[in-house]
Amino acid sequence: MEQPRWDVPVVDRSEFRPALDLPPSARQNRLTVLLRLLLLIPQFVVLWVLSIVAFVVVVIGWFGALFTGRLPRFAAEWLSGFLAYDTRVYGAMLLLVDRYPPFRFAAPEHPVRIEVRPGEPLNRLAVFFRLLLVVPAAIVQGLLQAGWWTVSVIHWLIVLIMGRMPQALFEATAAVLRYRMRFQAYLMMLTSAYPKDVFGDPSNAEPSRSATRPLVLTGAAKALLVIYLVLGAASWAAGSASDEWHSENDNPYTGDVVSTLAPLRVGR
Repeated sequence: MEQPRWDVPVVDRSEFRPALDLPPSARQNRLTVLLRLLLLIPQFVVLWVLSIVAFVVVVIGWFGALFTGRLPRFAAEWLSGFLAYDTRVYGAMLLLVDRYPPFRFAAPEHPVRIEVRPGEPLNRLAVFFRLLLVVPAAIVQGLLQAGWWTVSVIHWLIVLIMGRMPQALFEATAAVLRYRMRFQAYLMMLTSAYPKDVFGDPSNAEPSRSATRPLVLTGAAKALLVIYLVLGAASWAAGSASDEWHSENDNPYTGDVVSTLAPLRVGR
């Protein structure tokens, strides 16, 4: 029998993906549900200002990661704090929790928490082509958000009337928030793990730590996610068709003018 070699380091080859922790769906104050977007206006203003700073930090961090293979420490710490704050605000906006997010990065007492492991080694080639590689994930994330917002009024009315979010809706909305968080983490180079698992995790993916870790979705929740994707695609298609129609109607004679003037230009 071969004896273990203690001088060989143990390498964990499992890929860690940014995790989202949420409490189970619970009763919410109907008044705060009614005024949710209005109450969150100060948070949106702060997020807008911080997003400008985040863009600058990401650009600096991109150069650092490209040359060293790791996100600089200051960038990793600041961006991970920003991502946690952003996720808390969006969790409240999506009606997943009733707790108002504090105006700070570190908030271990808040029910919406994330786990990222910034500073891990990054593939320089993947860093260089990050904006190109992230396009498929950006499309999925955009479709999910657009689909959710297409029926957001219905969601809002359900929570307002019931005083809580039904389990299937809670799971589907949590999946939307988690994918958005993972997409941002990858874009900001806080992780090398590509965004995935839109439709949740296997029940044995990891020991249960919260209502969304692992995020095990029912059939109804998965059906809602499919609806979000379809509605998101439909809304994008409708928006593109509307833009094209307005463009044609704003310049009804452009095509005739171009075809008429083209021979004159060639003959000059």
